[in-house]
Amino acid sequence: MKKFIKNQKLKIVIALTALVSITSYSFVDNYFEVSKNLDIFSSLYREVNMYYVDSVDPGKLMKKGIDEMLSTLDPYTNYIPESNIEDYRFMTTGQYGGIGAVIRAKGDFVIVSEPYEGFPADKSGLRAGDVILEIDGKTTKNKKTDEISRALKGSPKTEVKLLIQREGVAKPFEKILVREEIKVKPVPYFGMINNSIGYIKLNSFTENSGRDVADALKELKSNNTLSGLVLDLRGNPGGLLNEAVNISNIFIPRGQEIVSTKGRYKDADRAYKAINEAVDTELPLAVMVNSGSASASEIVSGSLQDLDRAVIIGQRTFGKGLVQTTRPLSYNSQIKITTSKYYIPSGRCIQELDYTHRNEDGSVGKIPDSLVSEFKTSAGRKVYDGGGINPDYSTPIKKLNPICNSLVNKSIIFDFASRYRTLHDSIPKGDFVLTDADWIEFLKYIADKEYDYITKSEKSLEEFKKNSEDELYYETLKSDIETLQSKLNHNKQEDIDKNKTDIVALLEDEIASRYGYQQGRIRESLTHDKEIMKAIDILNDKATYTGILSGAINASAGEKNEGAKIKN
Repeated sequence: MKKFIKNQKLKIVIALTALVSITSYSFVDNYFEVSKNLDIFSSLYREVNMYYVDSVDPGKLMKKGIDEMLSTLDPYTNYIPESNIEDYRFMTTGQYGGIGAVIRAKGDFVIVSEPYEGFPADKSGLRAGDVILEIDGKTTKNKKTDEISRALKGSPKTEVKLLIQREGVAKPFEKILVREEIKVKPVPYFGMINNSIGYIKLNSFTENSGRDVADALKELKSNNTLSGLVLDLRGNPGGLLNEAVNISNIFIPRGQEIVSTKGRYKDADRAYKAINEAVDTELPLAVMVNSGSASASEIVSGSLQDLDRAVIIGQRTFGKGLVQTTRPLSYNSQIKITTSKYYIPSGRCIQELDYTHRNEDGSVGKIPDSLVSEFKTSAGRKVYDGGGINPDYSTPIKKLNPICNSLVNKSIIFDFASRYRTLHDSIPKGDFVLTDADWIEFLKYIADKEYDYITKSEKSLEEFKKNSEDELYYETLKSDIETLQSKLNHNKQEDIDKNKTDIVALLEDEIASRYGYQQGRIRESLTHDKEIMKAIDILNDKATYTGILSGAINASAGEKNEGAKIKN
């Protein structure tokens, strides 16, 4: 017996020795590989800088090398040089030093796209559509937008002098602005859609966004009798993980796990629970999402779906279930590195399984059924992983028709709204309605504007014509092609008349923003938002709302298990 025990001990010692040797060898081997490749890279970098035929910018060369290296990992692991730290700070805190305005390129210059209410640009009288000709006496002509943005930003209490050109004003004029600490509100608007349904728009998950959403809900509850709430996360790209937990906690009782993270190292493994008292766990809730709803937006919508706390409405979300951590590097630079994946209460991960096959906007593309696993919500409803949150009630993607696209992309809607603001000091309180006289003015305004476009059918026919010429079939097909061209040629005026309703909605939104800023735009858009109208219908129909959450109604398919149809 003693001999047997001795032999067993010997086997254990040998096994442990082998394991330690393998681990040690693996560590040493990995350390050697890292050291070797760093040495190769530094010598290569030195040789290129010294002997390449043309002079090179060492900083740009290194930045390019780092970016290309990190791109082989995932789309979210990024190098942040010292020059971009201010932009990164804005993404996480919503704060920066500047004038408080969104700018964009137009022609050779940049224009003010939207001033933030109550900040220096607004207080100095700058308006959307104003062209910035000079900054501190230096021309902005042909400068890139990011260059102009850096020039406008700066330490609070410092001055910046702008030369402005405005439509309807004969000569350019100067404005001296004093920069401030700009804090962009994560909740740009909240209010009542009708007498009983509240609405909260959340644009980002920056610091204190959970507090702002909670305060908005409390104010809505104290001033109204709520029968339902719409939380709008459409186009929200995410942000801080802890704020996603805080916002979910508003509707979920304390102690409930909301999300967990798992990574390569145990330090990355963590469960996040609701630690505060919820504001309201019973109020019927609809959460709006689309392909632009990512990361923290998916934690909120996914956890509320898994816990059967809200009906999710819209389109499948972006599909980003990776958690990033920032780590300091030398010379005040940082790396934002993916350290873990997050998992919502059903156990599913929202991360897209394939980074390469995505839609044009970067959201989740087609996922093979073989890569999708089934999970269950608290009530036993089926939900799936593989990429993004599938809504409980799917709505079609809203696409502008060609004529509206052209009017928007060529800034004609924007420019008319800027002109309207110059000609009208104010608009009636409440929802803005474009009058017949305003419509006639718009038609006059666009009479000499270029806003033509090519339809998909015209583009396909043009391509067919070119191919027939290349293959020497054109002469045979010429008369047929010309006949098709004459039938396909669109009439711009007819298109304007035919799509008047959509064009008027665009004009009303843009003009409302000139007087009510972002709040005005959002409030106006709610009056003709079909997805919001569907959310109201579901919240007002208790049988449908509870049926979706219990699994009795398959809303995406538009069917009830017993055979009845959901209202559309």
